[in-house]
Amino acid sequence: MGNASDTSAVFASTISKEHDILMGSLYSVFCILSLMGNSILLLVAYHKRTTLKPAEFFIINLSISDLGMTLSLFPLAIPSAFTHRWLFGEITCQLYAMCGVLFGLCSLTNLTALSSVCCLKVCFPNHGNKFSPTHARLLVAGVWCYASVFAVGPLAQWGHYSPEPYGTACCIDWHAPNHGLSALSYIVCLFVFCYALPCTIIFLSYTFILLTVRGSRQAVQQHVSPQTKTTNAHALIVKLSVAVCIGFLGAWTPYAIVAMWAAFGDATRVPPDAFALAAVFAKSSTIYNPMVYLLCKPNFRECLYRDTTLLRQRIYRGSPHSEPKERFGSTSQRNKDMSISTNGQQESYGACLHCTETAETCHVTTPQRTACILTGSTYREVTVSQVSAKPQADFL
Repeated sequence: MGNASDTSAVFASTISKEHDILMGSLYSVFCILSLMGNSILLLVAYHKRTTLKPAEFFIINLSISDLGMTLSLFPLAIPSAFTHRWLFGEITCQLYAMCGVLFGLCSLTNLTALSSVCCLKVCFPNHGNKFSPTHARLLVAGVWCYASVFAVGPLAQWGHYSPEPYGTACCIDWHAPNHGLSALSYIVCLFVFCYALPCTIIFLSYTFILLTVRGSRQAVQQHVSPQTKTTNAHALIVKLSVAVCIGFLGAWTPYAIVAMWAAFGDATRVPPDAFALAAVFAKSSTIYNPMVYLLCKPNFRECLYRDTTLLRQRIYRGSPHSEPKERFGSTSQRNKDMSISTNGQQESYGACLHCTETAETCHVTTPQRTACILTGSTYREVTVSQVSAKPQADFL
């Protein structure tokens, strides 16, 4: 954090200090929301891991890549934005850019695989029903390998990483195509195989799904109507996947447009503020996936509610002032239960809900039944064990 490259002009911010402060504030909000949302989503997925469907593996992987981007980029981008310059040197700049490309491409490739799986299940159910969790895991591994090729490329001199045009972050050198054939080929392959092709596959997959559902009544009855829980779940996953794809592509498209403008146009005419604004949109992509799935998927939402309720109960029971209240509450509940009678019968529950370590403070009373017995003009209550000693004519 103190080498000579830190003082060079290339690491100084080229936008106004007010804009840098605004970027730092937005990044802070995105970081908090992404950490909370993706961590909660992963926790919920862990608790329901035995019931996960193959398509939901990609949702979990998307959350992992979003969390990786959050942890690797925001802690460096936020202080740099607030101090109006990149603070962490050339080597960290290279690693920062590599992580941004790796997790960003992993998310996009993951959404591409998810759309293909949804298309396979809806449009070709005979093959889609054979898609197992093992196939999903293999495809997830392939997603990471595919993204790693383009992320490691600039470190192996295929392409180049450099500071962003606005100065407080690092990414691919979009000006490099003007200086070398290797950089030009990298940018072209990146655009074709990591943006144009995935977007085309996503668009075609969901178009085929829409045509299949609308074009045949049999397909509608089989894939859309909630005849079975599995079919209904597949339909919901498709809808939520479309929402996540729209959010992700909407976030990254402005950055792709500005980057292609700089790479294949006159780079000097691209304002740094355009790159800065596009970068803010791109980094907001980390919060869409957990928001969509935690708010809109019923089984995720129910599992989250159970986890939250359990955590709240544990915190309440662990507080120093909770035990007297709970004992008072349990006593009140027992008194309430003892006062309830139905058709002349009553049950008294004397079980101790909060036993201490000593045996003297915990007395478990066996529930007893009582009955009303008429004697003369009055009646009284006795236990059922005493009824055998009373005349049968005394029963009310």
